[in-house]
Amino acid sequence: MFRWNRNRGLDPETDYVEIYRNVAQYDFPWDFTQSLSFALFRTYAVPSIGRLLSDSGGFDDTQKRYDDTALLLERPVTCGFASAESKSAIRRINQMHRAYDISNDDMRYVLATFVVVPKRWIDDYGWRPLTYDEVAASVNYYRELGRHMNIKDVPTTYQGFAELMDDYEAQHFAYDEGGRRVADMTLHLLTTFYPRPLRPAMKVFSRALMDAPLIEAFHFSEPPKLIRAAALAAMRARAAFVRLLPPRVRPKYIEGSRRIKTYGPDEVVTERLGTFPSGCPVDHSARERALA
Repeated sequence: MFRWNRNRGLDPETDYVEIYRNVAQYDFPWDFTQSLSFALFRTYAVPSIGRLLSDSGGFDDTQKRYDDTALLLERPVTCGFASAESKSAIRRINQMHRAYDISNDDMRYVLATFVVVPKRWIDDYGWRPLTYDEVAASVNYYRELGRHMNIKDVPTTYQGFAELMDDYEAQHFAYDEGGRRVADMTLHLLTTFYPRPLRPAMKVFSRALMDAPLIEAFHFSEPPKLIRAAALAAMRARAAFVRLLPPRVRPKYIEGSRRIKTYGPDEVVTERLGTFPSGCPVDHSARERALA
């Protein structure tokens, strides 16, 4: 089935939001939803991230955490960074992050996963590879998001993001009880998106898509080679099927999808999404004395 290139003629240096929107909401909506969820899942294997998420209680209601994160991150994609809705979403993200002692290195790493994991996912499982311009647009989109989040020393190229992510994981991936707790809760949530009889199989299927360092960091059991092969075959069969479908003519949004269960129609208010910590659980007194 012939598909037109809806990004033809767009410049990834200036039109990166539109290009990224077309890729994420028209050409690869399912793949981007899955891969961005998987990108966040990887970050739990970094103890400073996974432990904080566990200790802060942000995952006590895992469904709400999933919904809030997906909805907040979708706003700039749908509306562009200059819109009031996007500014409110990014303000909420920044307010939540400022409540905790999160290093710039951890923030850069998380940003890198948003660039690298979807590209690698689509390389492996997509119905076509991303074009050079689409990858460049993704880089520029997340550089702009990083600027709005005041993240310093953000890479300027895809290769820079890939090296940052790989090096950070090689140095920091390690087992932590808090990170494992968050990973287990997230895997359980993801299985609830499927019919009950399929849920045990989906948990095994999910592990079969994980690489060895991630499996080791969480102390998950290694999936049998036959299961890994079956999972890969299923993903490639899906890609072959999607390749035959006509091009999507309407965007596919996270908001309003069946995966969002915390909020009903017309109940999403950007300023009320996320958590509102009453105070920071980290003692800043030593840092404040050092800066005094």
